[in-house]
Amino acid sequence: MGDLHRGRQSFVFDRHPAILATSAIGGKKEQEGPLTAYFDYTDLDTKFKQKTWEKAESTMQALALESAKKKLRLKDDDIDLLLAGDLLNQCISSSYSVRDTGVPFLGLYGACSTMAEGLCLAGMSVNGGYVRTAGVISSSHFASAERQYRFPLGYGGQRTPTAQWTVTGAACALLGHREKGPFLNAATIGAVMDYGIKDANNMGAAMAPAAYHTLRAHFDDLGLTPSDYDLIVTGDLGMVGKEILLDLFRKDGISIGGVYDDCGTMIFDLQKQDVHAGGSGCGCGSVVLCGYLLSLMKKGKYKNILFCGTGALHSPTSLQQSESIPGVCHAVSIGMERR
Repeated sequence: MGDLHRGRQSFVFDRHPAILATSAIGGKKEQEGPLTAYFDYTDLDTKFKQKTWEKAESTMQALALESAKKKLRLKDDDIDLLLAGDLLNQCISSSYSVRDTGVPFLGLYGACSTMAEGLCLAGMSVNGGYVRTAGVISSSHFASAERQYRFPLGYGGQRTPTAQWTVTGAACALLGHREKGPFLNAATIGAVMDYGIKDANNMGAAMAPAAYHTLRAHFDDLGLTPSDYDLIVTGDLGMVGKEILLDLFRKDGISIGGVYDDCGTMIFDLQKQDVHAGGSGCGCGSVVLCGYLLSLMKKGKYKNILFCGTGALHSPTSLQQSESIPGVCHAVSIGMERR
């Protein structure tokens, strides 16, 4: 194994870990959206038959893991490492969801970038031979996020046009070695970017600069261009952040519009569903990737995609103290063939 580092922020996977199986779990609003056919399970009861929203989110993570395991006929003992994260304080959804599995666990917090962060770390672990099979799980829940970051649901506050709707969803990806793709080929770890955005109802503006910075680093470090991908997808800038990112590239004289989309604008029907600027949350990019995009890759629509998880790294405390909102973005290159 040679030096796998490339440029300032990127690296390649020379053993090309494969995505062995994925699963996607969704709630009522997600079931009503355009990607409903790509979920393994959805429930009209957004509490998933639990007493609290937080327990519902843990249940979604457990369902995601169980669904992915069944596709490979795996048991908990067959998984060497689980990496998981969510939006709640101390990542309680993740730790509670796996507390009965006995699987070695690493908790993550990357906000909406958690799935991409997890794929980077799980890919490193498998590629380096430290584990044989690794799982990545991430989730979010509209009601639990509203309770923590905004207002009680009964408050009935007006949502601004730039606000995004936190996805009620969880996804799991299991990684290991096999001859059949999709494979992880390369990744770029993002740096934290802070352009002074303080509006908690405008996450797209806070995260778009980080997405731009990571994408530029990915192309520069690996000698690639946007045309090397069939799809470049962020998760999740929503309508506002998506336009900001396109504009930042236009100023460089680079057009990515032909291959670019955002998970926050894909998960819901923006015309028929009242989600304002689109979807958000750890579950948004995760379920779009693990449910929809990887299904299309296996069907031959895409050969190479660049999944760019974007996260707003704020907290209720930082918002109360009028702090700005830092953003981060991690990019993972996924291909049906090794490259």
